[in-house]
Amino acid sequence: MTSKTIAATVATTAAVTLLFSAVSAAADQRIASFDLGSLDTLDALGLSEQVVGVPKQSLPAYLEQYTEEAYTDIGGLRSPDMDAISASEPSLILYTGRQGDWEDELGDIAPLLNTSLRGDDYLAAFDANVRELASRLDAEAQAEEALEILHAEIESQREALSDAPSTLVVTHNGGHLMLNQHPVVHDVLGVDALEMPASVTSETRGTRTFTPLSADAIAEINPDVVLVMDRSAAIGDEPADADSLRKTLNDAGADNAQVVMLTPALWYLSGGGLQSLALQIKEVAAALVR
Repeated sequence: MTSKTIAATVATTAAVTLLFSAVSAAADQRIASFDLGSLDTLDALGLSEQVVGVPKQSLPAYLEQYTEEAYTDIGGLRSPDMDAISASEPSLILYTGRQGDWEDELGDIAPLLNTSLRGDDYLAAFDANVRELASRLDAEAQAEEALEILHAEIESQREALSDAPSTLVVTHNGGHLMLNQHPVVHDVLGVDALEMPASVTSETRGTRTFTPLSADAIAEINPDVVLVMDRSAAIGDEPADADSLRKTLNDAGADNAQVVMLTPALWYLSGGGLQSLALQIKEVAAALVR
């Protein structure tokens, strides 16, 4: 064997070793995820074996398999259990703004990845998150295939919703309703956001802006469909009573509005994942496609 052949063999062996080391490192990731959207993306990509910890009290029904003993309960979305997280020995912690106050403490346990969807283009941010997560786990091919299928469904539903009825999205919280310009409805699916009358004003609380909506205001807006995202139900508080809400709107003059209750945990807790976005699209289409 010549010196050139030996050198080439050594180089090839080294390259293969590095490749398998990289794949092995990706395959050996131990992920604790506070982001339920990222958890459902991992699940959709067949990467559940990489998950070691989840916030079990907040899991939506379609992720109930993660209540099993194989997965550590790492606390609530706003009350992380640092001891439990540490005991799960993660190599990566996925978090969002809900856990921002504990960022330093979480970072002392393992490397962090903020999977919050940021920016004005929801779908672009969503795609970037899926690809970033997949790149950490050597699952780029699976991610691209999943995104291609999802985007095809989005385009199909956008076309079907091109003549959707006038639609108002609201959040229910503690008996009150607020405007919710949800990006899945208005940006991803292209359903027109309704213009607010002069009687509707917004309020600023800290860094956040809210737009309360009374029954009279909704009657003035006069939507064909009211999609209700029930925050109270999602976090275990008193849920909205759909029949009572329909009667209240009817009494105020919004007697033509169809009230549709969205799945609470899906819309408030676990959005931003491959499965949750597909499920959200399905719910909107079921409510609006005529």
